[in-house]
Amino acid sequence: MANLGYLQLTRNCYQNCQFCSNPPTGVHLDVVQMREEIDHLVELGYDGVILTGGEPSTSELLLPALAYARERKLFSRMITNGQKLANKEFFRECVDAGLTHIHVSLHSYRREVHDFITQYDGAWDILVQCLENVPDMGITCDINTVINVYNCDHLHENVRWISENFPFIRHFVWNNMDPDGNRAEEHPDCIPKHYEFQRSLEKAMEYLVSTGRSFRAERVPLCYMRRFAWASTEARKIIKEEERCIRFLDFKGFIHQKEFLHGKGTACDACRFDPICAGMFSMAKTYDERELSPIFEDPRDVIVQVLGKEPSPELMERLMARRGRRSKTEQPSEEQRQQAMQRAL
Repeated sequence: MANLGYLQLTRNCYQNCQFCSNPPTGVHLDVVQMREEIDHLVELGYDGVILTGGEPSTSELLLPALAYARERKLFSRMITNGQKLANKEFFRECVDAGLTHIHVSLHSYRREVHDFITQYDGAWDILVQCLENVPDMGITCDINTVINVYNCDHLHENVRWISENFPFIRHFVWNNMDPDGNRAEEHPDCIPKHYEFQRSLEKAMEYLVSTGRSFRAERVPLCYMRRFAWASTEARKIIKEEERCIRFLDFKGFIHQKEFLHGKGTACDACRFDPICAGMFSMAKTYDERELSPIFEDPRDVIVQVLGKEPSPELMERLMARRGRRSKTEQPSEEQRQQAMQRAL
């Protein structure tokens, strides 16, 4: 098992994505705090740190954080829009300091769509230059995509275009939107319904399987990725009994996440995948539980696929004991659920 800690170095960014879940707060780490956060991950026995933001490459702490993580024997990753890494010299500085892997945020292979989403003219061209630099850096690269209204019909075209033009990219991550308390509240038109992206996401997953690539999806209920339930980030965390830490630069502060549960609806009560599914994010707030449907198949095959082996009887007992468990913080009240279902679908 690999436990990774997320560390926000800054919330500043050159771009202005319409759905940004971590917009600027004016809060910044200093060197002492950065070292303390990395030390904490070491104390927890974590394997690596993922530097994020905002855009971490805009922070003066980036190179010191990479160097200190390497000193503490943690591998370093970075989630980035690729803007500063389009500069080959700066990219090389990061790698020399300890960067081993990047997650590049590409939301559409269509230039005009990506630039519109990021609200930054030229964002797509700069990102492509970053990707072209990767092979010379000797590190690995994944693609992160936030699912939204403007790309939900061509997720499958995205992965085909990326795979054909940048064949060294072997892993893809989709994040369904976090619509609460961030920039998405200013742009509600970019929030998709689950049914709007289901078919394109499934076709994207089919294509990646056919080419031997790997992928994950987060905040997507398993009933919307039934054939590929083993690729759900939350389901994998639940089955492998993993955790993660996130250091936010806002009111949330340090989060040590050991439970992966969102909201559960009436359909979940009858679903056999309930023990391994996180449910619906922002249920009864932004998303509607009437979009959920039960799965009646045995989840054991998914558990085996995630583990790569037969689960122990003890693990199966622990997992099945999760059936009917509901989050103390994310599960909406019955009153909230009833009020939400008065809205038109």
